[in-house]
Amino acid sequence: MNVKDSDIRTIIVDPNGAETLVQVADSLAKDLKTTGLTTAQIRALFGEVRQIEAEWDMEAKRQEAYRRLVLLRPKMAYRARKERGQAVKMLVDVLDKALNEIIKGEESKRDAYFRHFVEFFEAILAYHKAYGGN
Repeated sequence: MNVKDSDIRTIIVDPNGAETLVQVADSLAKDLKTTGLTTAQIRALFGEVRQIEAEWDMEAKRQEAYRRLVLLRPKMAYRARKERGQAVKMLVDVLDKALNEIIKGEESKRDAYFRHFVEFFEAILAYHKAYGGN
């Protein structure tokens, strides 16, 4: 699935983008399931996001969490290259665009943007499982 940049922007930046988030996550998860993406492959990336989220919630570690978020991009690129097939690459391409929206966004809005990113990733994982992802 080719997710439009405008949809990614709506999901991350627009406070009213929940409907777009659900539609895109549903469609993407369905496509990822058919390409053979496993839950373990998703969780390998999602686990890192959860660790970043834990730091993000501590004001004293917010800058460190933001740095880890930026450094997630090369980790995802490595993971996409390491895993054979297109499934991980499809997921990483979408997540990378979403991360870019956070990184290039206004600093005062990064917290909200990061929360939207986590919600989007959670929705992808949930729909993947709903479609029988293993």
